[in-house]
Amino acid sequence: MDVGLLVIFQNYLGRGSDSDMVANELALADLAEDLGFDKFWPAEHHFTDYSACPDNIQYLSYVAGRTSRIKLGTGAVIVPWNDPLRVAEKMAFLDYLSHGRAVLGLGRGLARREYESFGLDMGESRERFDEAARMIVDALETGFIEGDGPIYPQKRTEIRPRPLAGFRDRLYCVGMSPESVEQAAILGARLMIFSQQPWEMFAEGSWASFSKTWAAHHEGPPPPPLTGDLMFCHADPEVAKQRGREYMANYFLTIVDHYEIMSEHFRDAKGYDYYATAGDLFREVGLETAVETYCDVQSYGTPAQILEKLKQRRQLLGDFELNMIVNYGGMDPETMRASVELFAKEVLPELHRW
Repeated sequence: MDVGLLVIFQNYLGRGSDSDMVANELALADLAEDLGFDKFWPAEHHFTDYSACPDNIQYLSYVAGRTSRIKLGTGAVIVPWNDPLRVAEKMAFLDYLSHGRAVLGLGRGLARREYESFGLDMGESRERFDEAARMIVDALETGFIEGDGPIYPQKRTEIRPRPLAGFRDRLYCVGMSPESVEQAAILGARLMIFSQQPWEMFAEGSWASFSKTWAAHHEGPPPPPLTGDLMFCHADPEVAKQRGREYMANYFLTIVDHYEIMSEHFRDAKGYDYYATAGDLFREVGLETAVETYCDVQSYGTPAQILEKLKQRRQLLGDFELNMIVNYGGMDPETMRASVELFAKEVLPELHRW
């Protein structure tokens, strides 16, 4: 099993300085390879305390120069916020800078405030993603980008330096909504999800749908999904539960705020019906129940408890990859480092044996 670290650059509730926030994430990048993690994934987000990494490819170029083994993935490039030609160029160049360690993750984006600040219509996100994602993947495969679509008309242009290799075998797409799950499968990407619902529901819903669509468009079985968890590891089970769920609840509430989950604006945004329904459900069950459900599916506990949770997930899904978000919800740097180091020492080796 491949296990990665996903960094989000969160300045929880603006309580610290951005300087400290960035420094903490840079320190985590230095730890990742030394501790034995397989991939390192920075998110892309803009403008707020929730998450602020405006150019994850630029950041990975920095990490590439400080590492030699770990693979470097965009978690993810939000396609509608970026020009497809520039994404293809920068990913090809990152592959050179990292000696072939680049991994391409693509996403559609969900936050109204980010779309508005870019001056983009959120209702066009589906069309923007579908058109541009195909252009990016094809350009990195062939060395030329071109497009005759209505949003990104692009004359045939060579990517230089020429791509070292295509990205089809190291391509991931975020798929939280049914439409995004389907498009990820059609594109031939690995499905990247963030853990948020009971795994039985995921197995019967999104994963079954992805597998069916994959079979209709590609030969062979679908590649294992990539599941992204919040992680908190501590030797004392009571401390692990109490503090882990506290940090996770804190983070969940920042999600609700950043994406305006409880508002009804998704009803007016084309292509976001799934989130409108999710908002209805949250209002119906209440935030407290939503928080409990969210925390239940994350990876917290002692090393043995975390391994047991992941074994149960593997029994449901078969093989899967894992991403760990380890710095979130107001966690202090010392606590974060102790959690990551304990996980790396006692959990990571067993996951690698899987």
